[in-house]
Amino acid sequence: MKVQGFNHVTVNVSDLSRSLNFYTGILGLQLIHKGNTDAYLEWGSAWICLIEKPEYTELMGSVIGIDHIAFSIAEEHFEEALQVLRTHEVRIIREPVKRGVGWTVNFLDPDGIQLELHTSNLRERMSVWNNKQE
Repeated sequence: MKVQGFNHVTVNVSDLSRSLNFYTGILGLQLIHKGNTDAYLEWGSAWICLIEKPEYTELMGSVIGIDHIAFSIAEEHFEEALQVLRTHEVRIIREPVKRGVGWTVNFLDPDGIQLELHTSNLRERMSVWNNKQE
């Protein structure tokens, strides 16, 4: 598998507005997109997606924190990476899907930590919202 590097991290938060104030106001990340329950923030060549999930805390106890970690992979290596995952019987929890212009697949490491392979960057991912607004 030819993972290129870190792509993004998705974080479950209980209050999106409060978290945005922290990440943009204190840490200085740049807000790229804000939806009703999510926000995409850029720092360097990587990005953070904040997802508001207050119901998780109410229903299942505290699961606020990291939702998943994504690694960049070139689109031409994506199918080969899927085959590696399947050959090694890695548990795929979200089958490959095209999101924006890139492909993504979510799977679990041996400890149950959710990981993702992602073929696009933040600008390409945001094309989903940009196209809806035009």
